[in-house]
Amino acid sequence: MEAKILPDSPDDISTFYIQATESIQQRWPRTLKQGDTFALFDALGDIIDPGLTPGGVFHNDTRHLSGFQLLIDGQRPLLLSSAVEGDNVVLTVDLSNPDIYQDGEIVLPREVLHVRRSKFLWDGSCHERIVAHNFDVHPRRCWLTLNFAADFADLFEVRGMQRPRRGNVACAVIGADRAVFRYDGLDGIERRTELRFDPPPRQLSRSQAIYVLELAPGERRALVVKIRCASSEVGLRTFSRPYRAARRSAAHIAGQMARVTSSNELANRMLRRARADLSMLVTDTPQGPYPYAGTPWFSTPFGRDGLITALQMLWLDPALAKGVLQYLAANQATEVDPRADAEPGKILHETRSCEMAILGEVPFGHYYGSIDSTPLFLLLAARYFQRTGDSDTLRALWPHIEAGFDWIDRYGDRDGDGFVEYDRESDDGLTNQGWKDSADSVMHDDGTLAAGPIALVEVQGYVYAARKEGARLAEALGHHSRAQALTAAAETLRLAFEDKFWLEELGTYALALDGQKKPCRVKNSNAGQALYCGIAAPERAARVAATLLAPEMFSGWGIRTLGADAPRFNPMSYHNGSIWPHDNALIALGLGRYGLKRGAAAVFEGLFGAAGHMEMMRFPELFCGFPRRRGVAPTLYPVACAPQAWASVVPFALLQACLGLEVCCEQREIRFHDPQLPGFMEEVAISELALGDASVSLRVKRRGASTEVAITSRKGDVGIRIHQ
Repeated sequence: MEAKILPDSPDDISTFYIQATESIQQRWPRTLKQGDTFALFDALGDIIDPGLTPGGVFHNDTRHLSGFQLLIDGQRPLLLSSAVEGDNVVLTVDLSNPDIYQDGEIVLPREVLHVRRSKFLWDGSCHERIVAHNFDVHPRRCWLTLNFAADFADLFEVRGMQRPRRGNVACAVIGADRAVFRYDGLDGIERRTELRFDPPPRQLSRSQAIYVLELAPGERRALVVKIRCASSEVGLRTFSRPYRAARRSAAHIAGQMARVTSSNELANRMLRRARADLSMLVTDTPQGPYPYAGTPWFSTPFGRDGLITALQMLWLDPALAKGVLQYLAANQATEVDPRADAEPGKILHETRSCEMAILGEVPFGHYYGSIDSTPLFLLLAARYFQRTGDSDTLRALWPHIEAGFDWIDRYGDRDGDGFVEYDRESDDGLTNQGWKDSADSVMHDDGTLAAGPIALVEVQGYVYAARKEGARLAEALGHHSRAQALTAAAETLRLAFEDKFWLEELGTYALALDGQKKPCRVKNSNAGQALYCGIAAPERAARVAATLLAPEMFSGWGIRTLGADAPRFNPMSYHNGSIWPHDNALIALGLGRYGLKRGAAAVFEGLFGAAGHMEMMRFPELFCGFPRRRGVAPTLYPVACAPQAWASVVPFALLQACLGLEVCCEQREIRFHDPQLPGFMEEVAISELALGDASVSLRVKRRGASTEVAITSRKGDVGIRIHQ
């Protein structure tokens, strides 16, 4: 992501840090997302005075609804229950009336009226049905009020950035059932929010709709509100039609993935949540499905996030990887643009369509300040081919792949030393351009920040894997000379990496080399991602694993981003001591790659324990790195995104790491390398795992000290092979 929560010291201030005034999940615990629209509500389903928080309904990174509150006779209802349903489509809130007084006497006793709110997003609109039910034996009359507002705040304003000027907001009431807000932006674009009420309220103003409900005993009354953020030309449709469309869409996306269940019901809740969250974040683009990075701050395509999400999900759903590759190829840089940190062949960091991005007040309209997106793109392309054998797609992508390798050689290696490094080109771009992209995330062992150009440890691993695996892809497509060159370049990089990055005294690889080629001698999680790429010598991989699982790095819940003995360690920081689930998953895959299955299982078991304390068993973007203590839950990070795409898929990646699972298209087989299950799972079922036009369902079961894998059903030509 692009910034940290708050600066630790004045020299660490980033232009794009996220101002934290209160915890997102405490204030706005209910999240919906569909397409380019997302919404955060409080537990009652309301939006009240969001200020510099992401509460509200957003479309294309603009807040189209900044206020929406339901009142019964002027009072907030009593909360009975509130939850987003399992498939993430509908928020259901059950409410009741409080005691209503008039002249010192109760005129409406509490809990005689039940009000159910059902909210969902579809096609740029927020739909809500409100049903009031009188459970009293007497007729009851009440005033139901809906207060609403629209501020059209840009998401970067919500994050705390100040603007010297902004456009104008106006509101008009049209007829008896419609209120329309208009924002004339400085970018020349009119943005609209239209509220339609069915049936029409008794009174409608520019900020309020009032209904008077006369309810006989047992009677119900329903009303529907549609809040449209996109074009307002389409008329009010029934609630049921878009509701069914939203359900079908969620089911279709989820249906693309193989299903995974286990013998542990708590683990099944975690797996179902992961599946539903990823389905919610996946958005259809003209090039195919793309997992938006996460709500609320990053509900847009991010290169690095989409690539890592697709890599972790590749064994279950290769269609997602195809969509990611095609989208990023379509948005690959073709020219030098210092303002956007762009160079020919470079892969996107992020794209935004909000007013501030269009005007250039932030550089993220199409921004390329990511040192790792390009090698990750190349790595995903190679692994997608290994997984699917889809030569037609890869041949179409080959010019983009060649451009990516050319970028690594021409622009990525700035000083010709063989390593890929970054240094910000634009004055207002990101200072650090790896996945730890807060301003203070790369430092020396005395706490001083590293000066660029900076060569990150994991980036060298990504480049190595991209070259090594890309060589096999090039050979398969008939590009023999390119394959030979990539193989030689990978080996040259591996030897230089071992020579310059290894820290014998710490038993790990340096976080980075600074502009003077001085290693950053701190214990770090990035070195674990180098294992994921296979660049580490086996004996050194074992030492890295021991360092990562020692108490300075492993909190008991997961592996910290920075060792507790480092001067800048702070378990509450964004990148300097916190725990990122996706980072842990990549490390676990690296441990599994080197046969260090006990370490992979320890990471899985720690994160599973943490998930048991998370709401809905949903992994957030990150959480704090305090040590695990008996009976105490992990400490949450106040402005973490949840759901976050690369965190959502973590359970599937961890399972793959423990099972050593590999799908080999050319050999038409599913391979397991020394499969082991974590301690909380006795059995796992994988259903309808596709390999081309064939599929297989498997059962993996612990048998004493060994693990048994069996086929439970099969369609077409596919087999399994187990390597111990």
